[in-house]
Amino acid sequence: MQRQYPAPPSQVYLFGTCVIDLFMPQAGLDAVRLLEREGLTVHFPQGQSCCGQPAYSSGNPVEARAVAAAQLDLFSEPWPVIVPSGSCAGMMRHHWPTLFQDDPVAGPKARALAERIFELGEFLLRVMKVQLQDTSPGQQAPESVVLHTSCSARREMGTRQHGVELVDALPGVTRLEHERESECCGFGGAFALKHADISGAMVKDKIASACATGADRLVSADCGCLLNIGHAAQHQGAPLPVEHLASFLLRRTGGAGEK
Repeated sequence: MQRQYPAPPSQVYLFGTCVIDLFMPQAGLDAVRLLEREGLTVHFPQGQSCCGQPAYSSGNPVEARAVAAAQLDLFSEPWPVIVPSGSCAGMMRHHWPTLFQDDPVAGPKARALAERIFELGEFLLRVMKVQLQDTSPGQQAPESVVLHTSCSARREMGTRQHGVELVDALPGVTRLEHERESECCGFGGAFALKHADISGAMVKDKIASACATGADRLVSADCGCLLNIGHAAQHQGAPLPVEHLASFLLRRTGGAGEK
């Protein structure tokens, strides 16, 4: 069913994700700047942690439930919860209600919270109806990019289309499609640890496909995939820098210099 979107709010929560917190904090800060630029007050509950996806996807619902339960009351105001990761947003929106479906107390909380979960690109496009403009025209060189959308983000949250629309709206940016765009990068959380050889072959194929387009960089809204693709590309000596969608949007619209 097509999602019904609310009117633009004045205040939102940010769920920063554990990967952003520990490995790519700049992506989280840039997401905040994008939201604040739209006139929003952004709240960041300090008690938040992981969405529980690693435990859940590894077949450990009890552990995933404990992680989620510790955070159900952190987002008590009726504000949207913005997640700069399609896979984490999918976990919170679609799987948290399942984890608590038999709990008479936590179940209603999880279902109500799930309705307020938005992936960053989805929220900017569908709720805020953002109009992206280059505030420093002529100062940035044209740039070509390829997109990568994590498996769960693509299939659970439909975030590929959001990324496509946002990138296509940017002046001076050309989006190129590559043969293996719809395929998994091989990360898959614990999958990369349990099946390292298969994971390595998958990311190698992804990098080769992206590089074949001649794109200047790869952009994604999922930090786990970015870490996997970016480090594998460096290890291979492949010319494929990676950037989170939030950072890319902010940079291309005059919000920050290239890192």
